[in-house]
Amino acid sequence: MPQLTWLGDTDARRASRRVAYRILEPAETVGDPKAENLLIQGDNLEALKALLPFYAGRVKCIFIDPPYNTKSAFEHYDDNLEHSQWLSMMYPRLELLRDLLSEDGSIWVTMDENEAHYLKVAMDEVFQRRNFIGEIIWQKRTSRENRAALSSSHDSLLLYARMPADAWKIHRNKLPPSGKGYGNPDHDSRGEWKSIPFSAQGWRPNQMYTITAPDGTQHTPPRGRCWAATGPEYEKLRSDARIYFPKGGKGKPRVKQFPWEEKGLVPMTLWPAAEVGDNQDSKKEILALFDDDAPFTTPKPEALLRRVIQIATNAGDIVLDSFLGSGTTAAVAHKMGRRWIGIEMGEHARTHCLPRLTKVVEGEQGGISEAVGWKGGGGFRFMKLGAKAFSDEGALNPEIRFKDLAAYLWFLETRIPHESGQFTSPLLGVHNGTAYVLLFNGIIADSRPERGNVLTTAVWNDIRKLLPRDRRETVIYGEASRFSASRLKDLEITFKQIPYDISMR
Repeated sequence: MPQLTWLGDTDARRASRRVAYRILEPAETVGDPKAENLLIQGDNLEALKALLPFYAGRVKCIFIDPPYNTKSAFEHYDDNLEHSQWLSMMYPRLELLRDLLSEDGSIWVTMDENEAHYLKVAMDEVFQRRNFIGEIIWQKRTSRENRAALSSSHDSLLLYARMPADAWKIHRNKLPPSGKGYGNPDHDSRGEWKSIPFSAQGWRPNQMYTITAPDGTQHTPPRGRCWAATGPEYEKLRSDARIYFPKGGKGKPRVKQFPWEEKGLVPMTLWPAAEVGDNQDSKKEILALFDDDAPFTTPKPEALLRRVIQIATNAGDIVLDSFLGSGTTAAVAHKMGRRWIGIEMGEHARTHCLPRLTKVVEGEQGGISEAVGWKGGGGFRFMKLGAKAFSDEGALNPEIRFKDLAAYLWFLETRIPHESGQFTSPLLGVHNGTAYVLLFNGIIADSRPERGNVLTTAVWNDIRKLLPRDRRETVIYGEASRFSASRLKDLEITFKQIPYDISMR
C-alpha cells in the first residue's frame, strides 16, 4: 500500500506514544449527576490519551470536523497550517481515535478539497485501506459563489470502520423509509401502498417467463433482468392482489408494497442540503442559541449529525467528537439518547459549548428537537485536564489519586478499560487469569509507617483474602517489597516498583 510521506512524518508517527498521561478532573456537573456524558476542556491530543484507560475500544461512533487548513484565519482554531504541519497535527490524533473506536464502530471525518485527498491516504494507513467504507458528498452550500474560479458547494465525509464494508454493514443502520409515494387508487382494504418493480438483476431460468397483463399484453422481463420471483410465487402474489399493472392495466407488472413492509433505506453517498441541511441552516441554529455572532464560520447543521448518528449508532452507544467546535455533535447525540464525549480547547469550551449543552439538558427546541421529540433531561460532567501523572523525569505526581493510578495501570497491563471503572480495593481485577494489585496511598490502611504501600507478610495476608482461587498469578505494584525473589516465585507474584516499573506513556 502506498505510504504518505511529509516533512516531520517520523515524529508525527511517534507522537501519540509520547503524549503524557494527564488526569481528568471534574469541574462541574449539569443536570443528572449520574449521567456519563463528558465535556472536556483541553488539548484534544492529551484528552484522548487521558480517555484511553476508560474508553479504549468502547466508542461506537466518532465524528470530527477538524480545521480544514484553508489558509484562512479562524478565531478558535489555527487553520493556517502548512500541509506538513497539518498532517503532523492530524496523524497522532487519528491513532488515538482508532484505539478508542469499538470493533463495530466507525469514524466520520469532514474535510474539503484542500486536504481531503491527503487525509484519505493518512487514514488508509491508520485505519487500513480495506476498512474504508466510502466517501460521502455533503452539499454544504446551495448558492453560487460567482467570484470564485469554481464555486465550491460540497464537503467530503470520509468514513472508515474497524472492519471491511461487507462486515460493517451488518452493524450499521439503514435510514428510515421516506413514507412518500403511498396511495390507494384501487381502495385496497389493507390500506395505502406504493408499487415497486417486479424485476431483478441477472438471469435465472426459472424466473424467465411471460406474464399476461389484464388487457392481454404479453410481458417478458426487461433486457438484462429477470422477474423478481418464480412463476408459482408470482401466481401467489397475483391471487393475493399484490400485483399491479400501470398504464390502465397494460404496463409491466409491479408489486404492491405496504408501509409496514419497508425495511429501511441503504444510505447513499450523496447527501443533499434539502435532506440534511447546509451551512446557512447551521449558522441560523447557532445564532438562535447565542446573542453574539456565530462562534465558528462553518458549523455543521444538526440534521447532518442526526443522519450520521442514525446510521452509526443505537440508543445508549457512545459518540465522540474531539473537535467539538460549536457543540453540535454532543447536542444531537444527547437529543437522540446516545452517550457522548466532547473535547474542545480553550475558553471556548466554557463560553460556548457548556452553555449550549446546558440548554439542551433544559430542553431547547432548536435544530432536530421537534423531529426527535426532545423535551430535555439527562446531564453531563464538565471536565478539565489536570496535572501530568508523571513528571518529565518519570517521578509520580504526589497529588495523583488511587483511582486514577489504578485506571492507568489496569489499562497499561490489560490494554482494555476496566469493566466498572470503580476501584475500591487494592485488587484491581483479574484478566486472563492474572490478578492485578495496587498498593498505593494506604488503600489497605496498614498501621505501619509504610501504610500498606510496601509488600510485607501482613499486607500479603490481607491481599490473599481478596484473591479468587482460580487466579494463576498475581502482579503487585507498590513502593517496595520485603519478599525475597524466591518467595515471590513460590507465591507466583510479579512485583513492580512504583514509579520505576510504570511506563510514563
